[in-house]
Amino acid sequence: MDLDDATVDPVYQYNEGIQPSTSTSEQGQEPIVKYETAAESSSPTAPDTISQRPNYREMNVKIHIRKPGKDTWQYVGRGIVTQEISGHSSRVDNSLVVRSTSTGKILTVFGEMSDVQAEKRGNFVVLGCVENGAVVSWSLNAVNNSETLKLLASIELACYHCKQAVTDPNLHGKVRRKIERVIKDDRRRRHKRRRDDDELVYAFGQQRLV
Repeated sequence: MDLDDATVDPVYQYNEGIQPSTSTSEQGQEPIVKYETAAESSSPTAPDTISQRPNYREMNVKIHIRKPGKDTWQYVGRGIVTQEISGHSSRVDNSLVVRSTSTGKILTVFGEMSDVQAEKRGNFVVLGCVENGAVVSWSLNAVNNSETLKLLASIELACYHCKQAVTDPNLHGKVRRKIERVIKDDRRRRHKRRRDDDELVYAFGQQRLV
């Protein structure tokens, strides 16, 4: 209802498109003329814009983290991933928030300002986040393949540098290539450390104790 309509008593609001209905009183004397108010005659043809706003449901995941310089994953616990939208019509910020199921504490937030590369591996989504030249990896294990695809799409939507891609496409491409290069170098170093450890273990195994 408009603000102008809110000041008018609906009993006295007349609509020319509404035909009056007549009925006879119990004594059969004068007919009673009855007009419908606009509030009674209006049908809910125009849906509420607030109710039509997309409802992003929560996604349950298992969370692992691999910190910079580490080769193994550390189990964090169960978490809930939600897609949150803030701002107004001219500027909408889309972010992906990961919270702990047990405590409700925010573990990490992925948004347009995050330097992230996401990969799907089975029911896992592995995110490599570049922070101050180091790589922090997050592993989010969804319930099934369908949930994994939804999670991956939500991450790509939240972390896409849309403003930069529009204003300066060349810079956007350079930033994406830099993120990929840093993550690839980190993966190469981890694999090298793993090979060195395996060779060291093999060398000790070949030695004979005198």
